[in-house]
Amino acid sequence: MIQGVIFDMDGLMFDTERIWNICWEPALAKFGLPCKDGLSQAARGTTKAGSCDVLRRFYGEDCPAMGIVEELYRLAYEAFNKPVPKMPGLDELLAWLDEHHIPMAVASSSPMTVIEGHLEHWGLGHYFKAVISGEHLTRSKPAPDIFLLAAQKLGTEPAKTMVLEDSYNGVRAGAAGGFVTVMVPDLSPATDEMRRIYTCECASLHEVRRKLECGEL
Repeated sequence: MIQGVIFDMDGLMFDTERIWNICWEPALAKFGLPCKDGLSQAARGTTKAGSCDVLRRFYGEDCPAMGIVEELYRLAYEAFNKPVPKMPGLDELLAWLDEHHIPMAVASSSPMTVIEGHLEHWGLGHYFKAVISGEHLTRSKPAPDIFLLAAQKLGTEPAKTMVLEDSYNGVRAGAAGGFVTVMVPDLSPATDEMRRIYTCECASLHEVRRKLECGEL
């Protein structure tokens, strides 16, 4: 039986990954750089520092990585001033978990101000025992640190704690930490690597709830 659930945020709870994707091209253009194939996917699920590492892999060690990332975040923050839609099934899953007294946490690589802004806008903060931002940790996803900290705050063991993720880096982090790792793909479909390391794949948060109801998770 699952003792706790840890939610990623971008692309899992809220439809934000499309905004991040759109912002990469103008952020790079400001520095005279093209947007290379695979960049946004490689950076998905990482912190600012993690995105800088990805940029250096794609454009070389001398690229203005932090400047690009700061511009990326500035553009995204502007877009986030408008309400960001919730992902299908989020409300129903949160209500089911709450009804069954299963503690929940949010563990996202986004800055805390962004996480809290989305939760506050939709009035969802009361569901979560812990809210953790990757900006407070040294190692970003795919390292499992953020999920291990979330489980610690929930008081649950990783092997009995579900991690819900949409990104490759997030799935890698959940698997590395020994969690029940469920991939709910958004922009990135499951690959052979993901299928080797995740516990299972669900098409939506509706399916996650149904599997919990049936005892399949």
